[in-house]
Amino acid sequence: MKILNRFLLAHFLRILSLSGAAFVGIYLLIDFFENVSDFIDHKAVATDYFSYLFNSIPFIFVQILPLAILMSVVLTLGTLGRTNEVTAMRACGVSLWRIVRPLMMLALCLSIFQMALNEFVVPFNTKMLNDLKEIKLKGKQLSLKRNELWYRDKNRIINIRVADPVNNNLHGVTIFIMDDSPKIVQRQEIQKLEYRDGRWSTPFLTEWQFDTAYGDLKKVAELKNQQVDINREPNDFTRQAQQNNSLTFRELWQTVGKLDSEGIDSTHHRVEMHSRLAAPFTCLIMAFLGVPFALQRGRNSNIALGIGLSLSIGVVYFILQSLVTAFGYSGALPPILSAWAPNIIFLMVGVWMLLSVKE
Repeated sequence: MKILNRFLLAHFLRILSLSGAAFVGIYLLIDFFENVSDFIDHKAVATDYFSYLFNSIPFIFVQILPLAILMSVVLTLGTLGRTNEVTAMRACGVSLWRIVRPLMMLALCLSIFQMALNEFVVPFNTKMLNDLKEIKLKGKQLSLKRNELWYRDKNRIINIRVADPVNNNLHGVTIFIMDDSPKIVQRQEIQKLEYRDGRWSTPFLTEWQFDTAYGDLKKVAELKNQQVDINREPNDFTRQAQQNNSLTFRELWQTVGKLDSEGIDSTHHRVEMHSRLAAPFTCLIMAFLGVPFALQRGRNSNIALGIGLSLSIGVVYFILQSLVTAFGYSGALPPILSAWAPNIIFLMVGVWMLLSVKE
């Protein structure tokens, strides 16, 4: 049986390597020609080209891996079926599950590998790529400034007009303090907050105190050299300024929890978080889906048909995934359903087709 495993895996890995390299190459070529004018306009040097290509590959690889696995399964089993090798295996008493098991186990390993790439490699490379595009190719200055931030902290609502985590400054800070009613009992206006020695401080603070019964203004005070606790550090604003695709799953999880605790809508981040978790399982589902498609054709299978079939399935999956993700972002679907719906649908199709395969 070890010989059979090596035989099947050798076919599969050979096709996976070729198809993966082809998809990555085509993707890189198209993406490069879309951005080459920016390289030329900003007189990019050779290291910029290399950095762009190097940092693009991990993201592209995790995107095309499910399609490459699908094509490899279809072509591997299709080729063996066309030459009657699958029939010979069955005649020797080898079950269908025994034939596809090494391919499914390898697909599972690739799913875990993709999950690791998504968590430890892709976010770093994506951040480098985003910086390269914004600074070198588009000529923009690096900025992590955030405008008009709102968040809740216990009995306070805090508004920050401009957050500048690079320089450890916050500008235009307004703090509303409420009682249990809730009614505003105090308001603080701060023109500028500076983070020094682990604390936020301001040279000048204006404070209004209100009557809780009638809401009338009771007192106005102007205070100097005050320390202010806003329950945030500069790094918190840096994380918020990063794009979702440059955050790890753990950082997305923390961001969702923080937004929820502050009473801020976290739908977009939730969809991204669940999508990040669902993505690796696509590899396993595509491998499973490829089995009945390959075996149903039997001796009628050919390479052109296998490639066309795989690409068609990939396009349908991509369209469905984009559609339900958009529904998730808009709130029409729960985030977890919008992330997992394509996998569930394609898994059901694969089960139905596998049951229809003739022994």
